[in-house]
Amino acid sequence: MARAQFDRNDIIDKSIQLFWKNGFSASSMQQVVQATGLKPGSIYLAFGNKEGLFREALDSYAQQTITLIRNTVDNANSVGEGICIFIEKIIQQSSGDNYCSCFLIKTQLELATEGNELHEFASTKLIEIEKLFQSYLEKEFSKTVSKQRATSLMLNIFGLRVYGYQRGSEESIRKGLREGLSWLPWP
Repeated sequence: MARAQFDRNDIIDKSIQLFWKNGFSASSMQQVVQATGLKPGSIYLAFGNKEGLFREALDSYAQQTITLIRNTVDNANSVGEGICIFIEKIIQQSSGDNYCSCFLIKTQLELATEGNELHEFASTKLIEIEKLFQSYLEKEFSKTVSKQRATSLMLNIFGLRVYGYQRGSEESIRKGLREGLSWLPWP
């Protein structure tokens, strides 16, 4: 059997958009074929099955998020300022017309009762992001304080990602985040 010729990253990006919008369960194989432009056999050959493609989509999304966090924090004057800038980016995303929350969080919520490997994979990626925040915070705070603040940060980001659908509420969201994350150097 000949190997399929396609740009794997392009297929994963197209899959992210489909799965992010519809979720894993509501995305049929027919929709995956339509979104990617691949034949089912090519999808199975390259990714094993829909679950394999979904896992790679989750991983790619997580890596994009980690890269964004690193670039934002690394280019800021301080860790706290970088985190504030990152949160502001999320606020801006959440006020967009096509906002879909966070792919990882949506996956956790969708698959929570199933307790399957995809749910665990999404949870692991979120823990990885929390540990990244903790490692940055340890540059300015003790390990104990950094761990607590990284957890607080993730809880507030989760809330923002889920609650951020409400149009015109950006200033109210900013005020709530400033209250919940009062230790950050808000502008």
